[in-house]
Amino acid sequence: MLVVEDLSKKFGPNTAVDRMTFKVDRPMMIGIIGRSGAGKSTFLRMMNRMTDATSGVLEFEGRDVLKLKNADRRKWQSDCAMIFQQFNLVPRMDVVSNVLHGTLGRRSTIATLFNLFPREDIHRAIDILERLGIAEHAAKRAEALSGGQQQRVAIARALMQDPKVILADEPIASLDPMNAQTVMQALRRIHDEDGRMVIANLHTLDTARRYCDRIIGMRDGRMVFDGTPEQLTTGVARDIYGASADFSEAATSTEIRDHQGQRQAARPMVDA
Repeated sequence: MLVVEDLSKKFGPNTAVDRMTFKVDRPMMIGIIGRSGAGKSTFLRMMNRMTDATSGVLEFEGRDVLKLKNADRRKWQSDCAMIFQQFNLVPRMDVVSNVLHGTLGRRSTIATLFNLFPREDIHRAIDILERLGIAEHAAKRAEALSGGQQQRVAIARALMQDPKVILADEPIASLDPMNAQTVMQALRRIHDEDGRMVIANLHTLDTARRYCDRIIGMRDGRMVFDGTPEQLTTGVARDIYGASADFSEAATSTEIRDHQGQRQAARPMVDA
C-alpha cells in the first residue's frame, strides 16, 4: 500500500531525512515521534509533495508519488490531505466556507473566484461538521472558535477532499490536554470508521502509545524505531530522544502533567 525506501532530503550540506525505509500493507494510524528537527515534518511534506525528495522511493498503491507532475501531482495532494499545527484556516471566513475550501482542487477557476459551491457540497460540509461535533458553529467566523474547535474545522476541511491518507503535522501541539484528546479521538475515529490511513507527527509519547497502531521514531533524520505501542519502552524512548534518565529532552514537566491529565480524562468530552 505504502512503500518508503531510502527516502532522503538534503538542504544544502544538511540532511533532514536520511534513507528512511518502511512499508505499510494496510490502512493504519501511524505516529511519528522524535525531537524537534528530527525530520518528521520534512517527511510529511515530501509525502504530500509540498517539497521534493532528494532521492529514494515513495509509492502509494503502486503509484510513484515522487514522479507525479502537474494535474497528477495536484490529484495526489487531494488524495493525501494535510492538517497543520496552526490550522491554516481563513480567520474572517465562516466555518462552513473554510470546510468547503477542501473542494478547491476539483473546482473551476471561476467557481473558486466567486466562492460558488454546489448545494450537495454545502450539505456534505455540514454533515462532516456534525460528525465532528461542531455543526452549531457553521455560520461563525473561524477566528471566533477555540483552538480545539478550529483544529476540528481543519480536519473537516481535510475530509471534504475525501482523501485516502490524512497527514497531521503536530495537530495537538498548540492545544490544551482536553482539546488535544478531543482532536486525537476524532482522528482515531476517522481511521476506524472510514478505513483511512492517518499519519501524525506527535510530540508526546503517551499520545502515540494511546492512539496509534504503529509508531516510528526518528532521530537526526534517521528512523531509529518502528514498532507497536507496546514495544515503545522507556529504553526505546531514550534511544529516540537521546535523553538522560529524567527525559529532559523527551518531555518537559508540563508535558508530563498534561499526560497525567489525559489519562484521568477518560470520561465523555464536551466541546471547548
